Amino acid sequence: MPSDYYELLDVSRDAGENDLKRAYRRKAREHHPDANPGDAGAEARFKEISEAYAVLSDPKARATYDRYGHEGLRGGASGQGFDFDFSGNLSDIFESFFGGNPFGGGRRGRASGPPRGDDQEIVVDLEFAEAIFGVDRPIDIGTRVSCADCGGSGAAAGTAPTVCRDCDGVGQVRQVRQSFLGQMVTTAPCIRCRGIGEEIAAPCRSCRGDGRLAETVSIVIRVPPGVDTGATLRLGGRGPVGPRGGPAGDLYVHLRVAESDEFVRQGDLLLAELPVTMLQAALGTTVSFDTLDGPRELEVKAGTQPNDTIRLNGLGVPRANGRGRGDLHVVVRVDIPKKLSKSETALLAEVAAERGEHVNVRAVATAHVESPSDELDGDHPSARRWNWRRKH
Repeated sequence: MPSDYYELLDVSRDAGENDLKRAYRRKAREHHPDANPGDAGAEARFKEISEAYAVLSDPKARATYDRYGHEGLRGGASGQGFDFDFSGNLSDIFESFFGGNPFGGGRRGRASGPPRGDDQEIVVDLEFAEAIFGVDRPIDIGTRVSCADCGGSGAAAGTAPTVCRDCDGVGQVRQVRQSFLGQMVTTAPCIRCRGIGEEIAAPCRSCRGDGRLAETVSIVIRVPPGVDTGATLRLGGRGPVGPRGGPAGDLYVHLRVAESDEFVRQGDLLLAELPVTMLQAALGTTVSFDTLDGPRELEVKAGTQPNDTIRLNGLGVPRANGRGRGDLHVVVRVDIPKKLSKSETALLAEVAAERGEHVNVRAVATAHVESPSDELDGDHPSARRWNWRRKH
């Protein structure tokens, strides 16, 4: 009869996850085959303990075991058993706790192959319009490429890598050390083959056995529309290749967008400024305005006030989800002239008098009277106000 899983771990039937972990760690150390040299049953007991933890740490398997026992786990008499798979390598559980394989098999097969290349990061500068509309940007980057002379193997022409003599192609070496539990076995990457599992007797002269060379390569980066400073593009497999034919890492492109003199970006909204004169704002006008999409005719309505906004739909930043573009808001800036000619002053003074608005008439008089003592023509609209002030 199979042993009771709770008894194997020496825990109660309501033991929690942390209790199970502590119990398994204790029992695994106690019954580890390396801690019991000469005990033929140590490995069997250790497998039972690992199986018990595998079941009780899985909520669904544990519920089935509590209800139907061992038969329920194997689809037995209950008719609705839980088909729990014990064919996997129980040493994986031990490795998650202790980092080693207690059975001398399982993962100690051939190494998985040459390691993957490192990831690489670069920064690419974009013009403002390039970030808005997207661009295919060619760049030159320094990276590592596969050696053409040896095809990336690292071995000289006419030769080939052989199985590493230290690790027997596993890529790892086992180290035995003494502890208070007895002998403990740990694994570490093989120094001779650098964890690849192969060694090279006759290295390639071009790459010196590394299988790769440092070169500057030209690539084209496709920048999508609507990116902004801080955005990162990931180009899978475009980074440096790994040693001895290992796959390439990824290339991460960090984007940096230049500021615009004409536009300010707020998300998918663009802001711009349109300068008009006070007369254009008062009387209205039509002006040509250069958007990022080309010139547009803008209507400035009569009576437009400073900071009024003209909205141009769909001329902003493309949205990241691909659903259209934001808008362009053109803010009207009304420019007031700092200097006026004599005729301009007179005309504006006439308008002010017509509207009954108080203005600095001394400036008007200075612009049109030869001397301060001379009076303006009494028929002049501004003269009546100016002369009245002089008399009173």
